Amino acid sequence: MGDEKKNDKSFHFSKLPRLRWNILDMINIVGAGSVPTYFFLDIDMTWAEELRATLAKNGIRVTATAFLLKAIAIAQRAHPDTRTAMLPFGRTVVFNNIVAGFTVERFIGSQPTLFFGAIEEPDTKSIADISEELRAHAEADLENVWHMKLQHRFTWMPWFLRRLILWVGLRNPGVRLKCLGATFGLSSLGKFGLQAMIPPCVSTSTFGVGTIEKRPVVRDGQIEVRKMMTLTLNFDHRIIDGAPAARFMADVQKLLEGGLEKYLQEELHELAARMKESGNPNLAALEAN
Repeated sequence: MGDEKKNDKSFHFSKLPRLRWNILDMINIVGAGSVPTYFFLDIDMTWAEELRATLAKNGIRVTATAFLLKAIAIAQRAHPDTRTAMLPFGRTVVFNNIVAGFTVERFIGSQPTLFFGAIEEPDTKSIADISEELRAHAEADLENVWHMKLQHRFTWMPWFLRRLILWVGLRNPGVRLKCLGATFGLSSLGKFGLQAMIPPCVSTSTFGVGTIEKRPVVRDGQIEVRKMMTLTLNFDHRIIDGAPAARFMADVQKLLEGGLEKYLQEELHELAARMKESGNPNLAALEAN
């Protein structure tokens, strides 16, 4: 009897919080059958971070995640395989409208809950607009963010009904777009100082983002300290082979290391004009970008 009482105290039972069911369904149902393959790439974020600092001095707060979402979305234009999903009986579907998916942690009462945020057509939106939508997902009332409101209600549906909707969505592209619209996913834990992460394969292209930190790198034969970030791509090898996935990653890298500038010309020119009118001393730094 003494041993039995001791064992009783060595563990206890509890129920899995219902608020975790959405993420489990995404992993167990949406990610089922995928063949995850991982690429790791170190990105020089110096250009992006310098532009962020210049914008911040002029009252425009943008996040590194906004740069990432825009760069990945632009790269997806040229790589349709990265926004292709598998259907039954060997069929595939290519989604024409790019939608950025990303994870957001919110507290429901005292329970930390993971939501999937979504921003439609980030490839055509300004960095400032993307940042505003990211802030809304992080701070606004759930009822005012459509994608998160839908997920919260979805959580409280009967188990069989939720799974039935997901089952139909994986077979019917029209239904999928209503509940699983993202053409790529992004998960970032860089704010906790983690250098890299491998996210679950819940879409054909899913990115894990590490922290941006100063690292010694070699440039033109010289050692320099640059602001670097490790980006991980988890892709479904059923849809994409290694070489196309590598070209996709290379395009994302080029955009983040300065190629994104030509896509930001309109908003940068507008800001430069405002700064010139006000005699802002940071104008030279902005024009240098």
